[in-house]
Amino acid sequence: MRNQILFYMIGITGGLFAILMIVYFVIRSKTDTKDMKKIRQLREGTKQNKYSKDIIYQKLYVFYTQIPLFKRYVLKIRRKLEIIHMQDEYKTRMQTSRIITKALCIIIPVTIAVILFTKSDPLLLSILLLFELFLVETLMSGMVDKYDTKILKQQVDFFAEIRHAYHEFNMVEEAIYEVSQNDELEISVQGQRIYEILISEDPEMELEKYYDVAPNSFLKEFAGISYLTREFGDRTDKDGASLYLKNLNNITEEMQMEILKRDKLDYVFQSLSVIAILPVLFMEPLKNWAISNFGFTAQFYDGKLGLMVQIGLVILTFICYFLTRKIKDTGSIKADERDPNKVWQIKLYKKPIIKKAMDLIIPKKNTKEHRIITRLMKDAASKQKIEALYVNKVVICIAAMLITIVLFMFGHKIAKDYVYEEPTTDYNLLGSLSDRDREKAMEVTEAQNKVLDKFKGKSNVTRDEILEYLPKTEFYKTADEGTLATAADKIISKLAVVNSEGFKWFELLIAFIVGYLGFCSPNWMLMFQKILRSLDMENEVMEYQTIILMLMKIERVNVEMILEWIERYSNIFREPISKCVNNYEAGAWEALEELKQEVTFPQLIRIVESLQAAVEKIPIREAFDELDNEREYYQAKREESNEKLISRKGMIGKVIGFAPMVVLFVGYLIVPLVVIGFGSMSESFSAIETTNI
Repeated sequence: MRNQILFYMIGITGGLFAILMIVYFVIRSKTDTKDMKKIRQLREGTKQNKYSKDIIYQKLYVFYTQIPLFKRYVLKIRRKLEIIHMQDEYKTRMQTSRIITKALCIIIPVTIAVILFTKSDPLLLSILLLFELFLVETLMSGMVDKYDTKILKQQVDFFAEIRHAYHEFNMVEEAIYEVSQNDELEISVQGQRIYEILISEDPEMELEKYYDVAPNSFLKEFAGISYLTREFGDRTDKDGASLYLKNLNNITEEMQMEILKRDKLDYVFQSLSVIAILPVLFMEPLKNWAISNFGFTAQFYDGKLGLMVQIGLVILTFICYFLTRKIKDTGSIKADERDPNKVWQIKLYKKPIIKKAMDLIIPKKNTKEHRIITRLMKDAASKQKIEALYVNKVVICIAAMLITIVLFMFGHKIAKDYVYEEPTTDYNLLGSLSDRDREKAMEVTEAQNKVLDKFKGKSNVTRDEILEYLPKTEFYKTADEGTLATAADKIISKLAVVNSEGFKWFELLIAFIVGYLGFCSPNWMLMFQKILRSLDMENEVMEYQTIILMLMKIERVNVEMILEWIERYSNIFREPISKCVNNYEAGAWEALEELKQEVTFPQLIRIVESLQAAVEKIPIREAFDELDNEREYYQAKREESNEKLISRKGMIGKVIGFAPMVVLFVGYLIVPLVVIGFGSMSESFSAIETTNI
């Protein structure tokens, strides 16, 4: 029976195999036509290896979007890369995935190093891991900046090719179309978009849309000049050169100076960010080295004071790292594009209870304080609302107070634990204890801990009471009077520490002070941003001069159009210039006069006065004639201004970047070593003198 069943199974299997073979040969014969062969050949040439880099990055992108922690970074990077790649989803995903992957390749080894170096200190480990969240975001922003600089460098070659193509076709749109055929370059996508704008039915409206998404101001200038040239025609300058090509050359010179500035800033700041963050990684190794070579320093590093210095150093490192990145900022990072009404601060503010409480703190409109704050926010180019600013201030204040209170309580616990866990010796060490000596010292500590448990919490314990109790313990019942006296002194000093380590009123006062400093910190950040912006004022005004130089020779260009172009590319002076543009129709001279009164920068005031002259008295070309005649002088002055800017930023960056390293070696190593060392030497000499007597 079993053999018969086996025979049937073999027969059925063989029959199925035969049927499959017949089906295979039938399908193959049908697909062996010329058309199918051609399709297979085409697919062979375009088939992508599933293990290629591009495919791996695409799969990683999908993986990152499925993880909540990474999804936030994916969306943030996408918003910036979409501007560069102009709706090319494949490239946007690939570059986003590549940036996150590179950042992880850096942050994972750093995380492993942090865990290895600080595994014995859970609090420090937690703070450093939290700090790495900010580090990840900074790394990713820096990589996005590199793409921005990359497209800027591509623009130089792109504009050079535009010049040659324009000589050949003598038509702006055809020249742009011809040069934009290289699909491998990011700049080609921008060129194709500008070409589509120029040939559209309503190029002016499309151009306004492009201004909102252009990767940098130079492409805005190029698109605008190309549109004006196509609309009004090209002209020749007094030396016979094409005005369009001359303007193209002016934009190229601006880009080259910007590239040089960014390269120099990258060179100056290339190691400062790393130097600013290194101290937090060296704290634990430095602590272990000091304790192993100078045993008396353990009372500092393992105690409350050491903890406070550690926390302070971590906070200082975070602040210096953040400020260093802010100073280095070349302007390539786009401004925060989030809707000011949709940030979490505004959502929190709209809660009825919180709104009532916050309205008591936020200064009322038309008050002096409200005017000061709004003016500071404008000077710092902050896009947030005043309600969001004060929500930040209150949240930081409460968080700073709570963290300070928790740290004080944790510090008291550390101090008590150190008393109970410190090996008890009668002498100070220049080295570390041997295993045998440590074991004996810990036996003494455990014996004295029992006495501490007996008397802790009692404030009026005398030395005689301890001397009377010590012989009753197992460890000291056979000890001589000298040993008992030494032990009593040690226990009295330990008992004083244990009884005093409780939360005190002045610690609450310190927490309130720290909270107040936290409340003021957003204002200080705005002031810092204002200082950085003031360094860029001269550079921005010189950009205005370049824009005017390009526009003043084009027919049908008037003062209002010049103001609109300046407003489009302004950053520092955007607020007063926008106000002037809005008020221009009500009275050109009066609007410019109001602008002149609101700004205080001399070079910008000179431009406004020239615009006033062009409104009523003389043509625009004559009003700004000195810009054309002294072009070389202004170029040299621009280069000198950039050198000064880099020098100032470099000097400030070095002071801030090296501050944590200086505090690490001076405040965390040298000062404790010297102070505690002298104290230990004094105690040793006193003990020797007492013994001799």
